[in-house]
Amino acid sequence: MLVRLFRDPTAVAGAAAEQAAATIREAITQHDRCRIILATGTSQFAFLDALTAAKGIDWRKVEAFHLDEYVGIPASHPASFRKILLERVIDKVGIDTFHFIESDAADLSAAVREVGRQLTSAPIDIAFVGIGENGHIAFNDPPADFETEDPYLVVDLDEACRRQQVGEGWFADVSQVPTRAISMSPRQIMKAREIVAVVPDERKAKAVRMCLEGAIRASAPASILRKHPNTTIFLDQDSASQLRSELRDKLNQQAQVTIGP
Repeated sequence: MLVRLFRDPTAVAGAAAEQAAATIREAITQHDRCRIILATGTSQFAFLDALTAAKGIDWRKVEAFHLDEYVGIPASHPASFRKILLERVIDKVGIDTFHFIESDAADLSAAVREVGRQLTSAPIDIAFVGIGENGHIAFNDPPADFETEDPYLVVDLDEACRRQQVGEGWFADVSQVPTRAISMSPRQIMKAREIVAVVPDERKAKAVRMCLEGAIRASAPASILRKHPNTTIFLDQDSASQLRSELRDKLNQQAQVTIGP
């Protein structure tokens, strides 16, 4: 894993988008398409804005999936990740092929199987992820299932995760936040050829420390990213603020550091 440090969220978004755009353009050049996984959440918005503004991408040759979705809410709900991605990415750039997680389908199991079949039909070139305040990736709350090979899972959302959604303004109180979601599994995320993790903001500092320090463990789901040979995590000064002083000093001196499993 490569860890890169920037001064603020705007710089994080710009640098991550530049790297992501380069990968997308290269994939299209090499095999005439690029398959991507998109993340939502307020921490991803500046990155998505910068990525959709990037020049030289033929978005008609991009095939997109998303990481997760709440069970039971329609795509018209303000907090629906389908709605967010349609407005912030799909409709802006004209992606023709986007695979929704139909989390309000009458037959939820069939919907999960079908999107999983589409996802695994060919390799993913690049996955964009965030890290939750409780250390989750996608909606894999601790302790995450690091063993399953299923591409998508129906998961229970823990209290910390649900309170994060209230804190970000998507729901008025925790009682309105769904208790279940469909989430891409950790092993499936790890199958992407490249992973870009965009993690700004002081509220993510504890989760960043859990990800980068200590053992790779289910109680810190994002720590599994350290096993991926082509992952870059983009931090700002605030999200890096709880890292041990040696690592933080090294990042401040070099702006990027390689961390192994």
